[in-house]
Amino acid sequence: MILAVFVFATVANAQQMDHMQHMQKDTTRKKAPPPHDHAKMMAEMQHDTTKQSMGMTSQFSLDLPMNRDGSGTSWVPDETPMYMYMVHGKKWVQMFHGSFFARYNKQDLFNKGSRGNSQFDVPNWFMYMAQRKVGNNGLFAINTMFSLDAFTVGGSGYPLLYQTGESYRGNKVVDRQHPHDLFAELSVAYTQRVAKNTDISLSVGMPGEPALGPPVFMHRLSAMNNPDAPLSHHYADATHITFGTATLGFRYKNVKLEGSIFTGREPDEHRYDFDKPKFDSYSVRLSVNPSKEWALQVSNGWLKSPEEAEPHDNVNRFTASAIHTKMLSESSYVATTLVYGQNRHHGKTQPAVLLENSLQLNKTAIYGRYEYVQKDAGEMDLETTFPGDPNFNINAITLGTNRILATIKQANITVGLQATLNASPKALRPLYGTAPVGFQVYLRVTPSLMKMGGSKRKMDHDMMDM
Repeated sequence: MILAVFVFATVANAQQMDHMQHMQKDTTRKKAPPPHDHAKMMAEMQHDTTKQSMGMTSQFSLDLPMNRDGSGTSWVPDETPMYMYMVHGKKWVQMFHGSFFARYNKQDLFNKGSRGNSQFDVPNWFMYMAQRKVGNNGLFAINTMFSLDAFTVGGSGYPLLYQTGESYRGNKVVDRQHPHDLFAELSVAYTQRVAKNTDISLSVGMPGEPALGPPVFMHRLSAMNNPDAPLSHHYADATHITFGTATLGFRYKNVKLEGSIFTGREPDEHRYDFDKPKFDSYSVRLSVNPSKEWALQVSNGWLKSPEEAEPHDNVNRFTASAIHTKMLSESSYVATTLVYGQNRHHGKTQPAVLLENSLQLNKTAIYGRYEYVQKDAGEMDLETTFPGDPNFNINAITLGTNRILATIKQANITVGLQATLNASPKALRPLYGTAPVGFQVYLRVTPSLMKMGGSKRKMDHDMMDM
């Protein structure tokens, strides 16, 4: 299904290019307009450009650019470039987005402890999105996301030292990142412009993403080169796959206030089905974009029984984040994200801090991530080893680089490698070693960068209206 959709998008874009080439040839054959018609011709071209840019609005506002859309209903900076295929119709704008990492991953390169593992796998996800205007002030959007992780990574997920969250075969998933569900998002949204620079929107998903936390890691420009989920995933953005969610949002200019009701329980280990919606949890989020280069948010969620292994443990989750993106040229940029998240449960407050950055220089990228996370013995499934459930302070730093080898049919083929240095707490060194090093090498396939003319937001000729 995924390959068929990618083929469809590629063929559509190829046909679009042929159509534009024929138009250019026809224009060349025609006699140039008289000098006195030049102003009229420029006015008509400006009108056509305005009509085309109208199809590039946010999925949740007719007054905002599409570049602002993060995962769910979250915001990223307007300066954010887009990696996707786009098809314009008379009424609908359709978008295709995805990422596939084929890699070898070894989590304890020098075998310093007993908790590391290695694996060949293919973490992946794919999105199809569509939107259309409804009357003069309405906007309807469809969002879908799929992942074949359960098949290409495995039911227990991929090796990742110090990672925790969710369960598999009755045991907590520890030192591994759980796979994502086949149906990672199936949501619809309607937005009504009620006044100048003012919108009200409603988004419903099964599954969907409530208004809690920053955009999920795979949709952050600063994290897109890193195949691994953050160790703080379940402190900040783990609710991006929620079976049953409804979000009501109110926007005035560059400020948006949202509230969600959703199912608190994380997805179960059966990755190809739909979990039962319960709508037993709540969240609020305030988002502010003070300029085209910044996106800020603060949010709080009250989650009922998120973990299957601890059904009586409710979590109060607080997050705050700042995202900055700066275009350096048409195909170069620097993107940075700072996230603070904390879980308050069973009488403890456990914080997490993440700082990640990606420098894209035409075909070469250099990226990194630093994390501090506090986890207890129970979360790491070590209650019997450490009575009293003590906390452990975990630090990890990742550095990586990759390079685009080729761009074929608007798809980038990229090769890369990265390494992670984990600083083990003293009490855990007999299990993990003092500073275990994770290493991986990968081949990545993604849509290529849409040429938007940097911050000017001009559409490249190969993405013009069909």
